[in-house]
Amino acid sequence: MSWSAYPFVALILAAPIFAGYNALYALTATPIRPQVGLPERNVEDYITIKDTTLSGFTGRNKIPITLFFEKYFDEKIDIKGDMLDTLEARYDWAKFTWQPEQVKFFFTQWIPETLWHSRKQDEDQVRDHYDRGDDFYEAFLGPMMIYTSGIMTSRHKRQSLEELQQNKLELVCNKIKLKPTDRLLDIGCGWGTLSVHAAKQGANVTGVTLGKNQAAWGRRKAEEAGVADKVRILCADYRDIPREKYNKITCLEMAEHVGILRFQTFLQQVKDMLEDDGLFFLQIAGLRRAWQHEDLMWGLFMAKYIFPGADASAPLNWVIEQLERAGFEVSSVETLGVHYSATIYRWYSNWLKNKDMIIGKYGVRWFRIWEFFLAYSTIISRQGSATVYQIVSHKNLNSFDRVPLTVKE
Repeated sequence: MSWSAYPFVALILAAPIFAGYNALYALTATPIRPQVGLPERNVEDYITIKDTTLSGFTGRNKIPITLFFEKYFDEKIDIKGDMLDTLEARYDWAKFTWQPEQVKFFFTQWIPETLWHSRKQDEDQVRDHYDRGDDFYEAFLGPMMIYTSGIMTSRHKRQSLEELQQNKLELVCNKIKLKPTDRLLDIGCGWGTLSVHAAKQGANVTGVTLGKNQAAWGRRKAEEAGVADKVRILCADYRDIPREKYNKITCLEMAEHVGILRFQTFLQQVKDMLEDDGLFFLQIAGLRRAWQHEDLMWGLFMAKYIFPGADASAPLNWVIEQLERAGFEVSSVETLGVHYSATIYRWYSNWLKNKDMIIGKYGVRWFRIWEFFLAYSTIISRQGSATVYQIVSHKNLNSFDRVPLTVKE
């Protein structure tokens, strides 16, 4: 075999070696962060197994978490209490080991999607997800229709979901020092709430989303707010954004969908569209570097059911390196995992309140998938397995005036 073939062979073997190592390690290794204070109750105290092929999971013989949620979605397992409470005690009744379906998904879907990220793939995934129905998303997002982390401003006062999201909108505009004369590009604008909010501050805003329903919603909200003349909502792939110049560019929890392999190209595109004295605000979901197997199991669930193609959720050091390689200088970074947990918990509460409506229109399976997703993500973001970063950056130019970003008036 020639030397030129070795990189290709290494690439082919890397994924199965990674999967095989982790499957074996999950079976034999001591948990990195063991959960303590568990009541040590039996499996049947938490769940009811209706599938006779799973009858062996009883007493202290824990069920693999992936097998649990797959069978729960299929109504072959029920829970005996609230999903969030059940998952809080998950180490008492579940184990985190690889299952055949996970291995199949990892090789036949996750890897190809990570390596490809074509326009067609991204469009199909986004529209299948976000064009499901506005009422589906409003059932947990509430009337503001913001699918990104909100911000708590008090440890002592319980704030509503709407207060958390309003806090976030104001914080974003403050961090980018938004002025009425600014031209703002909002990449991945969703239902357009931030775009409309910024336009109400006087900015001229271009919002971009691949979701047809989202674009229509955003335009309607701009009309209702009286700022339709200041808001342009484009239904387009980010690669097709008109190459105009903007003073401020925001991207809230969309860049994950760009993918790891295309991330640098995406950042170069952002830099090309940003004025030399402009600011780039990136809010991006991330993962902890010292991960544990539970984190991997949760990530594969999210990739399969909730955010397919969002493989650029990565540790902070990777995101910072990408920004700096693209020619940005990072001005500030905040980690907002606990804020995300508080936001998702409120989404979860809304979802439970709208259970009958969701089941009536979308069926039990869709209700259960999102019930599990929202309950588990409340915990995952609280315990540090996943988080969200807010990063403010600008072009790394000698002439850039850094004083306003670092010195208070």
